[in-house]
Amino acid sequence: MGVALSDATATLASPLTTLDRGDDPAVLDAAVVDLVVASEVSEVVVGLPLNMDGSKGPAARAAASEADRLAAALTAAGLAGVAVSLHDERLTTVVADRTLIRQGRRAPARRKIVDKTAATVLLQSWLDGPGGRRVRAGAGGSA
Repeated sequence: MGVALSDATATLASPLTTLDRGDDPAVLDAAVVDLVVASEVSEVVVGLPLNMDGSKGPAARAAASEADRLAAALTAAGLAGVAVSLHDERLTTVVADRTLIRQGRRAPARRKIVDKTAATVLLQSWLDGPGGRRVRAGAGGSA
């Protein structure tokens, strides 16, 4: 899972790292909580993998559940003020891969960084987008 951060002015997204999803969701949540604390994050944006027609399929429902679980983990860690938002992630990996190709990166090198590059594309899209498209997780029914 790719991770990106914005600058302090919430203007520019930059790649940070990649986290292993593993088999235990609690381990992933703990890793995200650690990053939130270390980087003094005020909001977490989770990719929402909508179908190409904009509908919500099983992957989008799973992402919404993951976002709700992360919101609960943040609250349990005393970070209830950190919002968790969902944002449309359609084509972020395609955009990331094409960007890396334009930079002259070969396939093996791209595979190592495409997830955090896609996370950067997602976060930049969220930063640039209107607030009305943002869907809050953990606030009574998520998308």
